Amino acid sequence: MTPMALREIPGVLLVGSHPSSVRGVCNRTGTPVDGGILVVDTLGPELYDAIVTAAAVVCARGGRTGHMQSLCRSRGIPVLRVDESALDALVGEVTVRLDSQSVVLGEVEPEPPARAAAATVQLDTIESICVVVAASSDIQSTNSLVPLVEQVDCYFIREEFACYAANLSPIDALRAGIPDAERYGHAIASELCSMVKELLPGQRLVMRLLDLRSDDAAEITTGVELDDEPNPEMGLHGARWLLEETNYPHAFRALRARLRERLGTDAERVSFAVPFINDLDEFLRLRRHLGLTGETPLGVFVETPAAVYSAAEFCASGASELFVGTKDLIQFYLAADRGNHLVASSYQTRHAAVLAALRQVVRSSGDTGVPVHVFALGADVDHYARHLPAHRIMMCTAELRQLATRIAADHRQHHNDVHYGHKRR
Repeated sequence: MTPMALREIPGVLLVGSHPSSVRGVCNRTGTPVDGGILVVDTLGPELYDAIVTAAAVVCARGGRTGHMQSLCRSRGIPVLRVDESALDALVGEVTVRLDSQSVVLGEVEPEPPARAAAATVQLDTIESICVVVAASSDIQSTNSLVPLVEQVDCYFIREEFACYAANLSPIDALRAGIPDAERYGHAIASELCSMVKELLPGQRLVMRLLDLRSDDAAEITTGVELDDEPNPEMGLHGARWLLEETNYPHAFRALRARLRERLGTDAERVSFAVPFINDLDEFLRLRRHLGLTGETPLGVFVETPAAVYSAAEFCASGASELFVGTKDLIQFYLAADRGNHLVASSYQTRHAAVLAALRQVVRSSGDTGVPVHVFALGADVDHYARHLPAHRIMMCTAELRQLATRIAADHRQHHNDVHYGHKRR
């Protein structure tokens, strides 16, 4: 129990992790501190290095499925949101309590290790798992799980996360001219090559093409003035931005050429997907813009109602696979900003309208055989598997690791129970 003399600040857990509590020294600098508790008002891409070195994050704004929260979910870094007025009190050593969704100031007695909750889904109901990663170390840690999760046949990386990891500013590079755009493409290729080296036989890597909202881009762009959009979530990003970016095709061609040069035939293990797209017209125009031949695979991210409507057309017109970006899709279907904690109760991953949309996309491939991967938070995997049904799931590294650990523990417990039962007889 927490002593009464200690101050406990209540919060809302945005991203969980396996330990029931995390202790560390508050880091309010916005710079990397290994094992610190990062304390910030809002998570943004400019904090990437500080986030990935943190043991936990405490913030005052944001929802469960924001972009940086997704990064934390992939890396197993818990995120707790507290009232803005409480941030000033977070100094020195604190304990982030995930079980009570709070921050405790001062020293507390260590909690006894809690027994892991029983797994609610058996992965044998899933045919394929595409794991969302932020770095090559995520691939390495997933492929090191014992026992190995056999359904993992694909890894997925957002281009902007590769940028953050390599300390790249994509807009600055692309607007500086063709040579800089090509150097940018080579740098991204280097990041992908390091990931491919961690793949096991039969596994592949998918990169979602650059999708930077203007507000996020502004945080990492220094040499270019960007438009201040009133609603960046529905602004110029994703496929519509790629179509207008003159030098992106040069970067993309340089990226693919460098992959072929360094990986040889293994370059075929890397494919790409179009983000934030609405319809077949955008898909076909973007293929032409990128200079792709008909034989070159290109996946589609379904994350708008228009894309749900167009899903069957994507499948019939050459999309190599569909990825359902559930986090964005939910906010557009339910008119609930995923980054706005004031409407968090309206952001429902199992809302009937959301499930109907997901079901429509899953069924859209029809007789084409185009694979459809549905992103699921760890808590929703079983629900989606049973109710869509979804046999191809996307999920974050840390949540898969936690689920696999619980399943392995359940199997060991069952084995022990059976063994003990036989001995008693």
